[in-house]
Amino acid sequence: MTGPRIACIGVIGKTDNPLHISLFPPYTDSTIEFSFMLNSCLDIIEIRRKQTSIDQDLGLLHAIDERLAAYGWLTTTGVKFLIIVDQFGRESVSAGKPAGPAVSGLRDSDLKPAFRALQSAYIQLLQNPFYSPDEHAPISETTAAATTAGQPISNPKFIADLQRIGQTWAPGVAM
Repeated sequence: MTGPRIACIGVIGKTDNPLHISLFPPYTDSTIEFSFMLNSCLDIIEIRRKQTSIDQDLGLLHAIDERLAAYGWLTTTGVKFLIIVDQFGRESVSAGKPAGPAVSGLRDSDLKPAFRALQSAYIQLLQNPFYSPDEHAPISETTAAATTAGQPISNPKFIADLQRIGQTWAPGVAM
């Protein structure tokens, strides 16, 4: 299947601490690059949050280059979901084909099913009695800069849900 595909899904905490990052082929070895891309989106989210009364769907945050574009979703608790989409699709990269023109027509609304599925997976995670969101946040405001930003989410069901979303999403496909 060709066309736009998800390259990365990031779940960022309300204090901008990374909670989970899932990478999809052929980008599975690009953790540092995608961490940087996700981090750069946080500034854009903060600007939009201050300047407008935004709803949960932030839409296109920025086009990283002619291939990758970042989209965002803000939960009511301040947790951010970020999806980086490969506009050309996985097959053109993995097959070594030269990149053609980007598939035009990818709308912000094409990602709504993926964001809703992410939000549902996160809500299910929060309903798990063995999951403690406080373990995944900085210890305190005063020590946050001096300590790590909490533990990443390691719940197998949540990670499997993110993998399913990233692997099955395509424009026009209901999740």
